[in-house]
Amino acid sequence: MALSDKDRIFTNLYGLQDWRLPAAQKRGNWDGTKGILEKGRDWIIEEMKQSGLRGRGGAGFPTGMKWSFMPKQASERPHYLVVNADESEPGTCKDRDIIRHDPHTLIEGCLIAGFAMGAHAGYIYIRGEYYNESRVLEAAIEEAYAAGLLGKDACGSGWAFDLYVHRGAGAYICGEETALIESLEGKKGMPRLKPPFPAAVGLYGAPTTVNNVETIAVVPTILRRGAAWFAGFGRPKNSGTKIFCIQGHVNKPCNVEEEMSIPMRELIERHAGGVRGGWDNLLCVIPGGSSTPLLPKHICDDVLMDFDALREHKSGLGTAGVIVMDKSTDIVRAIARLSKFYKHESCGQCTPCREGMGWVSRMMERMVEGRAEIEEIDLLEEVTRRIEGHTICALADGGVWPVQGLIRHFRPVMEERIAEYKRRHAKPALPMAAE
Repeated sequence: MALSDKDRIFTNLYGLQDWRLPAAQKRGNWDGTKGILEKGRDWIIEEMKQSGLRGRGGAGFPTGMKWSFMPKQASERPHYLVVNADESEPGTCKDRDIIRHDPHTLIEGCLIAGFAMGAHAGYIYIRGEYYNESRVLEAAIEEAYAAGLLGKDACGSGWAFDLYVHRGAGAYICGEETALIESLEGKKGMPRLKPPFPAAVGLYGAPTTVNNVETIAVVPTILRRGAAWFAGFGRPKNSGTKIFCIQGHVNKPCNVEEEMSIPMRELIERHAGGVRGGWDNLLCVIPGGSSTPLLPKHICDDVLMDFDALREHKSGLGTAGVIVMDKSTDIVRAIARLSKFYKHESCGQCTPCREGMGWVSRMMERMVEGRAEIEEIDLLEEVTRRIEGHTICALADGGVWPVQGLIRHFRPVMEERIAEYKRRHAKPALPMAAE
């Protein structure tokens, strides 16, 4: 089921060729862009709907539908496209490689997406730590302006489109679309209440659509090759190709573009050299970046890598950051480390997250030692359920899902650790005076 090279969208994912404009054009970028724009907004949006493309940032919302929410009629309020390049999800490094090695796929996608939603300006909000990548991106944008591909008459289409790069300060929370907009406006990166949704009231109070880097970068190729071509990969409602980031206890960690719905085992063994010590040494896999619940080996044996298959097993594809853990892993400690990360990254706006994630993190530290009671495992799960779905954004959900996955699949490990702690710290019985 492997994806053939002729069907790959990101042909310079590994940086084996130059990223600059002449090399990008040789690879097919900016080919017939004017013709695509001439077909009109409605055609582009309809093609995106037919392609079945779902957002590659983690949520998996249908892209064509998202674009269609933007107001059709022009008004005095400008429309904005915002690209989320604040790739802060632990285990994920796909957007970084796209920007570093194939920036023109993203820039061309920005122009087409901006045109489709009536936007004359686009902002790429890039993670602050990606300094070299931001330099590459800015240089590529300058090349596009010099070649007439951006600006007042982009690609000779008559459509004016300007593209800007904004470096963030590196907070995880700024990956949430409304917090990203707040940060872009120069305010503290804290999520906004929805509604109103960004498509109605977004950047500077104007209609805005926020899309992930990979989502935007695949758009030109889809429109050039046709929606049916893209929809031909993967299962229905889970179509297309996807960059998977495979790391952890594998022989060859890598980023690879593959077909959606590929079996997880095939993905790991074909591209990452298999699990360290063989497949039977596998303990579990986090399939979609750190915020998705883990899956034990018996599920990983035959699960498919797509949105719906993973949801059936109470996990998710997320960003497709595949974290592989073998039997040498202290799984309780690993999940406790993730809890600590989410506690640290909470913006503190919502009480369930501010207080709850701190409590969960402290509780998990006790679970690592076994310094707890068996009943506290149920209490921990109950608290995660009370946090989940009770906050403005999904950070709290992402923080408690790994813990829920741990309890769901590795409760005996937690119980054994508590029992072991009790055995080690049992006080010897003192003899009675009469004995």
